[in-house]
Amino acid sequence: MYSARLALASLLVSMFVGAQGAKTSFRPRNCTLQCVRQGTPGCEYCRISKEDVQSTLGLTSAGLFGGCVPWPCQSFLGQQQPEICQHYVHAPQNVTIKFVDDPDSKYDTVVVSWSPSQYGVAFLRGFQVTLQALGGTQISCQLFLIQNNLSLSAAHVHRVYYSDSFSHLSLGAQYAVTVMALPVPELWDKFYHSKLFFTRTCPEKNTLEHCKKDWYPRHVEVHQDRQDIVVTFNLAPENLGISRYFSACFGGGSRSYEIIHPDFSVNSTHHTYRLLNLHTGTNYTCEIAADIVDAVRKTFFVQVQYNLEEYSALHKEAPSLALTLSVGVLLTASLAAIFVILCQKRLRKKKAKTEIRPDSIEEYYDKHLEEPPCVVLTNSTRPPELLICYSSNDGPAHVRVVLKLATFLQKHMATQVHLDLWDTLNIMEEGDLGWYCRKIKESDFVMVICSRGLNQKQQNQRKEEEDDPAENTSLAIIAIIGEEMCRAKALGQDLSKYMTAIFEYSNQADIPPMLNLASKYMLPEDLPLLFSHLHAVALQKPGAYRRVENVSENEYLKVPAGVALCLAIQEAKILITG
Repeated sequence: MYSARLALASLLVSMFVGAQGAKTSFRPRNCTLQCVRQGTPGCEYCRISKEDVQSTLGLTSAGLFGGCVPWPCQSFLGQQQPEICQHYVHAPQNVTIKFVDDPDSKYDTVVVSWSPSQYGVAFLRGFQVTLQALGGTQISCQLFLIQNNLSLSAAHVHRVYYSDSFSHLSLGAQYAVTVMALPVPELWDKFYHSKLFFTRTCPEKNTLEHCKKDWYPRHVEVHQDRQDIVVTFNLAPENLGISRYFSACFGGGSRSYEIIHPDFSVNSTHHTYRLLNLHTGTNYTCEIAADIVDAVRKTFFVQVQYNLEEYSALHKEAPSLALTLSVGVLLTASLAAIFVILCQKRLRKKKAKTEIRPDSIEEYYDKHLEEPPCVVLTNSTRPPELLICYSSNDGPAHVRVVLKLATFLQKHMATQVHLDLWDTLNIMEEGDLGWYCRKIKESDFVMVICSRGLNQKQQNQRKEEEDDPAENTSLAIIAIIGEEMCRAKALGQDLSKYMTAIFEYSNQADIPPMLNLASKYMLPEDLPLLFSHLHAVALQKPGAYRRVENVSENEYLKVPAGVALCLAIQEAKILITG
């Protein structure tokens, strides 16, 4: 009985301690590396600047701190006590992103919070937080240390640690945050936690009325005045500085386009204009938007109705029109009957040879074509994993195109993209060739971006081996992929895993001969075909065509990631082709 009460009391104490720990949060303080080493009161959790590390350790930290490479524990904490850096520390948990108010309407600010893991918490000495923009090269790092004489226990895993704010983040962009526990273990496994997130869009942060690019007329009224359609819409706020609008209508095989200049001296909130020369009874689809680049468009529908006078006139002419139509129908029927009689015998002879059963066509097409005609991408299934290989010999403009393509594929084509620029930590651990070999085996698909620089490297391979062997990494990767394809061909395996792609500033001659068996795509024109390849979805059958949301035809130009890809391609085309 006494032991049971003692166990119950111990349980209540542990629950109380856990509840107390759940309320404890730590935000970084301004203190020095020397303060952390000596264990001075007030230095429990400190932000460490690279200037402080340079002055204290007497070494330049730009290569480590600026490059966001994991800090070696031995350099700043283990000089006096080497054994302090010989223990394993598990990755942090419960990583959370919190948005902070930023007075600048063009950017966003976030703060990262997390909790330490219970594994190795007694030997925890700090954290490093890294923030990287996907599709770009922007990287920010923050280093936080815990004083040497502070020993944590399992009850402290409920603590919540905070980073400093990461500011000047682009709106509507995707970022990756990595929280790393220190010291970094010798076995690089599960010592960091990464999380992807999107910053707020301009309307989410500033409301729609304060975003020039995202603003659009939300109130559109349409009514008919005789044969004209009168349209009234709300104008943009004055602070956006929008002075021109455009209106476009499509219908009956014709298209109309009109530039609108509102008279702000009459009304600064609404404007009215007329749609002229529309055909009676025809359905029109109309759009109205601000006359700026990539403006959001408001769609509305219009149909010009018959007025009473025209309706009466039609009724008066109806008898004569009906008689004319009756005679025409009889003549047409007679000619058709004669034609059918003459051709009937000939058709009967050929029928046995040319007849095709309707169900014989369907067996050649994927049963998935019975799905709705529009493919809508969701997160319900595991996305295919795609490894992108490329050569940086064409310069930063070509690398930027590859980044924008990877961003579009991951954001709008339900594909998990693996790119060396996005996984620098693992590449540092495994090496370039080791990382690529592992990804080639693990990925569902491998796509090689072929360019003029890659072709030139292959032609000058022998010379480059003598000059600088480090520059031949891309050639070695292409050789590995070619060998994998040859092995798969010899074994009779499927080669659909391997693809090649070129952009407008490249041509078919830039594709290495060893990759001729791979599927070839011209981007961005072949994005629908690439989607069909990645997801094994047939897009066409006799009399039917399936549209892919934000991918088919020129729909990729309606999303920011698609526009960014096209702009990067045009910029690279100018710089590379001259």
